[in-house]
Amino acid sequence: MTYLSRIRINPLRAESRRLLSNPRALHGAVMGGVPGAADAERLLWRLDADDPHRPHLFVLTRSKPDWTHIVEQAGWPDADGEHAAVRDYAPLLDQIATGREFAFRLTANPVQNSAAPVKPTATQRSRLDASTEDQRVRGFRLAHRTAAAQLDWFLKRTERWGFTVPEARTDPPATGFLPPPVVGFLAPPAAEPDPRPEASATAREVRITDRNRHSFVKNGRGPRVTFHTATFEGRLRVADPDVFTARLLGGIGPSKAYGCGLLTLAPLPGSLGS
Repeated sequence: MTYLSRIRINPLRAESRRLLSNPRALHGAVMGGVPGAADAERLLWRLDADDPHRPHLFVLTRSKPDWTHIVEQAGWPDADGEHAAVRDYAPLLDQIATGREFAFRLTANPVQNSAAPVKPTATQRSRLDASTEDQRVRGFRLAHRTAAAQLDWFLKRTERWGFTVPEARTDPPATGFLPPPVVGFLAPPAAEPDPRPEASATAREVRITDRNRHSFVKNGRGPRVTFHTATFEGRLRVADPDVFTARLLGGIGPSKAYGCGLLTLAPLPGSLGS
């Protein structure tokens, strides 16, 4: 079985502030919600803080979880309402079919691999200096830091994840008028358009709604971990149900332990099952 949970977080409590500010601490709290050893299963989770006064934690687990400890330490344990909703994931998985469209949200860590960073850090420079002709240094995982690069990273990989993002349902701008770009959308070029068909960018039904840089020290004294995240929202169309289901259950991209990779779906108005 697979379960999707939604946990309400009270941001005014001391433990909540610690969890909300440190992905590693929140990962530890999430792992405490499932029975068995810490490596018994790989969880996916995501913190949605659109409303900073009412953040929600989403978690995908293979075993049925218990979030009592998070509710008691970082929620509203004595208030009315459903503080930790746990739902069977099977009904949603049963709706996955070729051509089916959903609204989606994903927080990911867009990265690229490079053997020669433009501005290497001290650690990267040390590794580069230690390389030889016979023993080349392994490529470095570098973050995409701009919204345009992060969106490009996402759109170039959707087919390998089993889905496509349809073209945006908008009219083209009037001749001679180019509106200011919206963060996360592929904006038309300001220069004279290239006549080659492959050079024209097509706006897609996706935008970046949030971007963050995270940095913390492991165990308070270990190496510093730094990564960048982007939250994508939009509309997708299932292309390969098996591959798509595998990404729903296994996650997308790196840094899954720190709140990246969980793709969640919602029915579109007027669609089957909405």
